[in-house]
Amino acid sequence: MPIRYILKQLLMPPGVLLLAILLAWWLRRRFPRLATLCFLFGFGGLWLMSLPAVMQWGASLLEREPVLAEAQWPGLAQRADAIVILGAGREQNDPGWGGTDQPGLMALERLRYAARLARASGLPLAASGGLHYGQPPSEAALMADSMARDYGLNIRWLEEESRTTWENALFSAQLLQPQGVRRVVLVTQAWHMPRARWCFEQAGFEVITAPMGYLSAGYARPMGGWLPESRVISQSSQLLNEAIGLFAYPLAHGRD
Repeated sequence: MPIRYILKQLLMPPGVLLLAILLAWWLRRRFPRLATLCFLFGFGGLWLMSLPAVMQWGASLLEREPVLAEAQWPGLAQRADAIVILGAGREQNDPGWGGTDQPGLMALERLRYAARLARASGLPLAASGGLHYGQPPSEAALMADSMARDYGLNIRWLEEESRTTWENALFSAQLLQPQGVRRVVLVTQAWHMPRARWCFEQAGFEVITAPMGYLSAGYARPMGGWLPESRVISQSSQLLNEAIGLFAYPLAHGRD
């Protein structure tokens, strides 16, 4: 298992918050004040991350790309050369599917949206997503299989080497631009779109954003979203990771 993955899980919530609670327990006798601060940081952080109202507020700060209205879909063929779907993980060895790997839930959301766009516009499809910890098949190949079986559509181009959003853009450019594809409709979750768009523009694409999967939209909840929910912790972690990436990518990959 890559050391980068282990460090990320420990230094990002909820890992770092659980470590803070563990540290509070270890320091409780010798340094009670420091232990109290560690406990408040860990417990308070977990509590805030579990609140739907807080998560939806955080999502609204990231989900700032305009919606691609359905009335605009048929006209995309005059504005773009292809639709690009970004990979989003996979589920391994699912017994319900004969022990085969399947696209992750977020990838399935993207596939469904891209299929609607492709049918309405007639634009060709491309999928970008590499191997999961070096194990085949690639995310792009899994998406192509699902698109063909579930929607009867062919994904023309498969980019199968990328591991990050930056590499999605870089390797997609190497694959698509020599074939004349420079204007793309980019499909990913709304909270991920600002970073994805920046990466693809840096790679030389003209980007039309097609965001979906808005976490800020939410759904009806009792107490106005101020009761903790377990799945919201995972969503909050995704948003925090995205916010850090949105800040760090220009520092790591920025160009003059």
